[in-house]
Amino acid sequence: MYNLIFANREGEFFDYRLRAAGRMGDRFVEIMDEDLIPLPENAGLVLIPEGRPIGINGRGEFKLLSTNPYQPGEPAFAVGATLPQGYTRTLLPAYRRTAKKPLPLLGYAAVVSKGERLYVAAVQTDELNKWEPEHYSTAALPELIEKRLAEHPQNRILRHLSRCAVQYRCFTAQNIFYARWEGGLPVSPTCNARCLGCISEQPAECCPSPQGRIDFKPTVQELVEVGACHLERAEDAIISFGQGCEGEPSLAAETIAPAVKAMRDRTPKGTINMNSNAGYTAGIKKIVQAGLNSLRVSIISANREIYDAYYRPRGYSLDNVKESIKLAKENGVFVSLNLLTMPGITDRVEETESLIRLIQETAVDMVQIRNLNIDPDYLLSKLPPGQEQEILGIPAFIQTLRRQLPGVLIGSYSKPLAGKDDRGSKL
Repeated sequence: MYNLIFANREGEFFDYRLRAAGRMGDRFVEIMDEDLIPLPENAGLVLIPEGRPIGINGRGEFKLLSTNPYQPGEPAFAVGATLPQGYTRTLLPAYRRTAKKPLPLLGYAAVVSKGERLYVAAVQTDELNKWEPEHYSTAALPELIEKRLAEHPQNRILRHLSRCAVQYRCFTAQNIFYARWEGGLPVSPTCNARCLGCISEQPAECCPSPQGRIDFKPTVQELVEVGACHLERAEDAIISFGQGCEGEPSLAAETIAPAVKAMRDRTPKGTINMNSNAGYTAGIKKIVQAGLNSLRVSIISANREIYDAYYRPRGYSLDNVKESIKLAKENGVFVSLNLLTMPGITDRVEETESLIRLIQETAVDMVQIRNLNIDPDYLLSKLPPGQEQEILGIPAFIQTLRRQLPGVLIGSYSKPLAGKDDRGSKL
């Protein structure tokens, strides 16, 4: 039997004899063997503020654990797990919460205990090596940052990335200074969407943004100094526009397009990628024609109502997104979907069918399955009701994609495009 995990207000964790429950959208379910894997070494456990855990009693009933059975009079708090890169959660934690302020922007996954081990509701969807935390925030990083800043002391992008690397421990920012793998290159302080889960700009009544947005417009020279150097020096080099600390990069096409061209004039090495909502097709076109290699398009749903409710687009529609994808494909760009995934929403049967149709229509090359970091209750309150739709479950959803889209790569993050075998994972 898998036991419920809960915490006290000091953040100490306990297990309890109630059978563990999970959640798919707004439905509570019993957690089964097939839902779980051992908790990965680099996963974390987090207390869910004001969340009261739910388990299953001996009569098979869902039961709210409101007080701590080991500390009478003290509240019990629900617990979730946060997963490292390359893992996709399959169930949310089961809890009830009455607080009005949304939870911090984390990807909460159900976590349980059995014997002396902890398990999490997740599946592995990509290889892990380059994103293992042991490769980051090393003792050598401060000296590498100082050395790089000395090379270009006037470059504001490098100064911005140094702050992201140290303050936010951003992996793609750190890779710029380690001179390896995927390096972020933020450009745009503005956006044409108001995503519910935006990590760089949130309204005051919501949860705080975990990082600050870039507040200046870099020059072409600043971008080329950083980007071309990374493409020339780095192992498996990727330069990515469209980071979490910026808005929509295609809105800065007048800067990015000449920067891309200048980088390619300097070196044919590496992959130039852009992460985008792909709503501004005119900007996408300029950047594609300048020499973009890969485009990762953020999407939560191929259903227009759900898409609009999450992205709250300004001046574009899902049709514009499809148009941008087709344009990129016609110009030889490798296109991935950055699929923001939420158990009980993404894996609905109708959602799955709509997504497959979009992929087939636009000839997308890869689906990157990414846990959506957001309060599930807040998200559900903003989306149209599911109307008791049938839910496949995340593992069956992934298997359906693989079965019906045999030529499409399934993974979790962007890969260098040096060769076909490097472009994705079919774990």
